[in-house]
Amino acid sequence: MDSTALMDLYGRKLLDELQKNARLSLAELSRRIRLSPTATAERLRQMEEIGILRSYTVDIDREALGLEVMAFIRMSCGGQNYRRLLDFVQTLEEVRECHHLTGSDDFLLKVTTTNMTDLEALIEALLPYGTPVTSLVLSSPVEHRRFAVTGKLVTISRNPLRKR
Repeated sequence: MDSTALMDLYGRKLLDELQKNARLSLAELSRRIRLSPTATAERLRQMEEIGILRSYTVDIDREALGLEVMAFIRMSCGGQNYRRLLDFVQTLEEVRECHHLTGSDDFLLKVTTTNMTDLEALIEALLPYGTPVTSLVLSSPVEHRRFAVTGKLVTISRNPLRKR
């Protein structure tokens, strides 16, 4: 099935409700989006099947796990180290996210460690693969923002400073 067919008003409402609370029962979810439970279940199945819905997850407080340090590490690596670095970061539990970038850096790693000593060890482990530049996270004023299911960034379109 084509994803555009699923992204009608009901599909967008479904995604919006799931982003608010992925633990809603099927009955409650169908009530909120105004579809039958059968139709809602079929939508969910189709959205999972084609990859619109990739997972239902739990958001765990990293500090409760003893992961006191969060940092971003920008990595620049030569062509010969590119694949080696990608393979290596897959093995590191400290790496929460890895993004391939344009510009002067090749990768951006979001990492968590229990303390500064562990962060230092991680940085040293990355040295054979390229040049790491590390920024410590002091706080996160915006974290895990929901997607605008309309597909538009309404904040930008309403910006009074934006020239028309």
